[in-house]
Amino acid sequence: MEQFIIYEKGKDNQLLSMNIFIDKFVEIENGAKLFSGCKLIGNCKIAGSAEIHENSILENSSIGNGTKVHSSVIKDSVIGDNCNIGPFAQIRDNSNIGDNCRIGNFVEIKKSIIAKNCKIAHLSYVGDAEIGINCNIGCGVVFCNYDGKQKNNTIVGENVFIGSNSNLVAPLSISDNAFIAAGSTITFDVEANQLAIARAKQKNTENFKNPYLEN
Repeated sequence: MEQFIIYEKGKDNQLLSMNIFIDKFVEIENGAKLFSGCKLIGNCKIAGSAEIHENSILENSSIGNGTKVHSSVIKDSVIGDNCNIGPFAQIRDNSNIGDNCRIGNFVEIKKSIIAKNCKIAHLSYVGDAEIGINCNIGCGVVFCNYDGKQKNNTIVGENVFIGSNSNLVAPLSISDNAFIAAGSTITFDVEANQLAIARAKQKNTENFKNPYLEN
């Protein structure tokens, strides 16, 4: 690995150090922007107009045109064009993210294929999955891919909405235009155009007194 120390001018013309690490196998097209603290390791390819922001780590991965990576870790994966990654996302193990996707803060994607125009905005785990175009994965969604012995796959069709705090227990198939209600734990396949709700019925008790607050 080679270290490049790059300087830019800040306020009052002082020099600001930008410690950027670029491996000798990295390919960077004209017009790409690298920010302070980046590390590009192994066979990385950075397309023109891509932006790799502060403290991001890329290893054996490619980044498409117009994509912005914010303080995230990407390993052995491919990111398409015009995506917005992070901050603090992790994409790994031969994942493939299509064009125009939003992979937000504290999202982890492992060994998954995400088609174009998908949003996984925050605090979700997607593992061993295939997700079709135009899908929305809500906050706190977990793809439950491990049963204690082996990893299992989840297939999500096109135009699927998965509500916040849902658990998808693999192996599982969710077909096109399905809608998963927030807070559901889904264990059976969902057919096209179906609404799936899997949560306990709410019960409110009148005149409840909390015994822990009596004293």
